[in-house]
Amino acid sequence: MAFFLAFPILSGLIILQTALVSHMRLLQGAADLILVALIAWAIQKPVRTAWSWGILAGLLVGYVSAIPFGVILVGYLLAVALAVILRQRVWQLPILAMLIATFFGTLLVHLVEILALRLVDTPLPFWEAINLVTLPSILLNLVLALPMYALFNDLANWLYPQPLEM
Repeated sequence: MAFFLAFPILSGLIILQTALVSHMRLLQGAADLILVALIAWAIQKPVRTAWSWGILAGLLVGYVSAIPFGVILVGYLLAVALAVILRQRVWQLPILAMLIATFFGTLLVHLVEILALRLVDTPLPFWEAINLVTLPSILLNLVLALPMYALFNDLANWLYPQPLEM
């Protein structure tokens, strides 16, 4: 059931991302709703479909993005891997794991994108990209991290109900 909800949820987030969120910039950085949603989904303890959500999100965003196809997929899968590792290691503090995964996941995705653009000979000064795009994007993603965590926590509890203990 959770996998079948991935397509409408991620499609709606992509529409929201391209129509509204990408136009709300801090310097040159913008929030990445899909990345934060993937991390929020992967950080939930009962979730077993984080990898399939990551693949689907990477393919969908790769299709609508101007970045070379597959680069976003690699970045999103690295972010999901980080979130899954943090879920296993920092399981008592999921909100802290969410913030750490959002910070480093955004950094990983942007580093993969910068590397890919440098490989295709796009003149992109590394430190300007970090300072003007990556750092503001990290800040905006951290602002969205807690509301997205709450939404996806509710979704995970609805899809994977826990038995009541007596």
